[in-house]
Amino acid sequence: MQLKRVELAGFKSFGKKAELLFDAPITAIVGPNGSGKSNVAEAFRWVLGEQSLKSLRGKRGEDLIFNGEGTRLNRASVSVVFDNQDKRLPLDFDEVTVTRTVYRDGTNEYALNGSVVRLRDILELLANVSLGPSGHHIISQGEADRILSANLYERKKMIEEALGLNIYHWKISESERKLSKTEENIREVESLRREIAPHLKFLKKQVEKVEQADLLRRELKQLYLEYLKRESDYLTKTKQELADAKSGPVAELKEVEGELAGVLRQAQGNNQEQLLRDKLRQLESELEHRRREYEEFSRSLGRLEGRLEAAREVSASAAGRDDAPVSAKLVRSKLEAVLSELTNAEGASDLVLVKNILTRVKGLVAGFVNELGVNSDVGQASDRVELIAKLECEQTELTKVIKQTSEHITKLMGELSGERKNLESLREATQGAERQSFELKTKKAELTATLNTLSAQVEKLNIEEADFKRELESAVALTDQEVRDYTKHSMFGFEGIESRTIQEERRKQIERKKIKLEDMGFEGSDVMTEYKETTKRDEFLANELADLTSSRQSLESVMLELKDRLQTEFNGGITKINEQFGQFFKQMFGGGEGKLQVVKEAKKRRSLASLATEPDEIDLEEGGEDDEAREGIDINVSLPRKKVKGLEMLSGGERALTSIALLFAMSQVNPPPFLILDETDAALDEANSRKYGDMIENLAHYSQLILITHNRETMSRAGVLYGVTMGADGLSKLLSIKFDQAESYAK
Repeated sequence: MQLKRVELAGFKSFGKKAELLFDAPITAIVGPNGSGKSNVAEAFRWVLGEQSLKSLRGKRGEDLIFNGEGTRLNRASVSVVFDNQDKRLPLDFDEVTVTRTVYRDGTNEYALNGSVVRLRDILELLANVSLGPSGHHIISQGEADRILSANLYERKKMIEEALGLNIYHWKISESERKLSKTEENIREVESLRREIAPHLKFLKKQVEKVEQADLLRRELKQLYLEYLKRESDYLTKTKQELADAKSGPVAELKEVEGELAGVLRQAQGNNQEQLLRDKLRQLESELEHRRREYEEFSRSLGRLEGRLEAAREVSASAAGRDDAPVSAKLVRSKLEAVLSELTNAEGASDLVLVKNILTRVKGLVAGFVNELGVNSDVGQASDRVELIAKLECEQTELTKVIKQTSEHITKLMGELSGERKNLESLREATQGAERQSFELKTKKAELTATLNTLSAQVEKLNIEEADFKRELESAVALTDQEVRDYTKHSMFGFEGIESRTIQEERRKQIERKKIKLEDMGFEGSDVMTEYKETTKRDEFLANELADLTSSRQSLESVMLELKDRLQTEFNGGITKINEQFGQFFKQMFGGGEGKLQVVKEAKKRRSLASLATEPDEIDLEEGGEDDEAREGIDINVSLPRKKVKGLEMLSGGERALTSIALLFAMSQVNPPPFLILDETDAALDEANSRKYGDMIENLAHYSQLILITHNRETMSRAGVLYGVTMGADGLSKLLSIKFDQAESYAK
């Protein structure tokens, strides 16, 4: 399996699509600080499933998307392409592409050869070749020392990941989850069986009582057959007797109702008389209302005419400049008007018309008196003319209203006279049928009372019949369907209807047996059915429990086998790493010894303060594996010509050489497809740089190496050199050169 290329589009400083080909064992990436070299290493870490944005130097998902001046992208993606002709990845493809895309809203999408998959699918696939987001195969800038500074338990996890043992941990974790679920199911099944056991015991006792219930049910059935047969005969005979008793009164009532209908048609005038009386009262009320309106309008017109006449007199006196007193002329003219009205009243024969004329006279006098007080102060001629016009207009309107009211009164008086004549005619025509109607109604009431009595008896019989039907259904429910055919049982020979007292006593016996049967609280067939079902369910649960127990044993066996394999491969891997670590350590330091040692440390009760300051020390996954001690990895080093026995006493350069030796040893024992080293040689001097170069050339036989460096010695060991530059627009650009082609050109 080989890494072919990586494609970056919009990731961090690579705003434009960039592609790096890895067709040489060693590829170096160089460039000035801040040009984006480390972004390549972070792109590998991110596409392989890294979830910690802090390790990618970001806070949010959109921080990974290029956001240069004047350019805003909506997503970033990285694709890694592997040559899978050797089928180390368990996929039926010669080329495998892993792609990860992030969007502005922080959403991530994973794809495998263009098909969207889950993150877990990616991690499980890459675990087969010892790849992952935070493994030993990607050593970012400043992280080379992490394996030395890690605690015992973190260091063990790192080494297990380098050995490709995480797949066992995942399988063990999955088996533990399944085992936990299986044990939970076992507890549930056992709980169900414990719940069923008392019920089974109870049902077994109930079955013993079924025979007693059957005997009582047979006795009840015999009573029911006799009771139902006698009750049916009683209801049939009584119903026929009531039907015969009702037939005569019904026919007679029908005949009386026919005669009464004819009499009522003759006396229908009484209703018309009442309607006429109502109409007369309505017309009289409306006529009285109109007369009051007429009187009110007449008084208003009289007052208005008095005011108008006074205003005209005042206006005429002012126009002729007559020095005679205005009041004398006004008095004379008004008296003449009053005299004229009184003369008209002498010839009127209608009292209403006389009252109207008197009302107008009062209005003339009152208006005249009022005008004497008002118009005497009128000053300007224009005001008098305006007043007269206004009064004349009001006079015209009021006269029109009075005329309409008078016409309406005349019309109402004519209608009232006509209705009174109709009422008298109707009274003469409808005097004959009331006595005959009273006699027929009395007879009808007697027949109706007789029929009501019979209907009450029929209703009572219907209630008894309904009770009979309910009793029949109750008999069927308590015994069986055979009681429905009670008429076929002729063992009860008797003639006529027996006393209801005897039948009532028989009913009481039935009720007592019913209560006794119901007090037993069960139906025999139901108890037997439930007993069989419960027994069957208990057997099913027993089989389920056996299957679950077998599954638990299988899971425990699988887990034990996985742990044994994990421990065996781990111990073998530690041995191989120690061999390589010792060789690389001697090569880097010119002697000495470096060794990994498996240690177990008893768990100590930790204080709350230590939990707050060292939360990373808590290992939730291994907490239940060993309650007394935890296993970890310690590093023992011994430098030549120095009395240095521990990591704490090493200098910065010595720690760098030690970590490089250990990382190279881990990589050589279980070589990943590629190894990325991000400026791990920054702390090395010239002599150690040459040693470092020799080591990476040796390591290149096992894995592809991608080196991010400023060291010339390291650059000289690469087959392909990528240069990364950044312009004013903030975009990282790539330049590449192959040393073998460059040498041929130079020659």
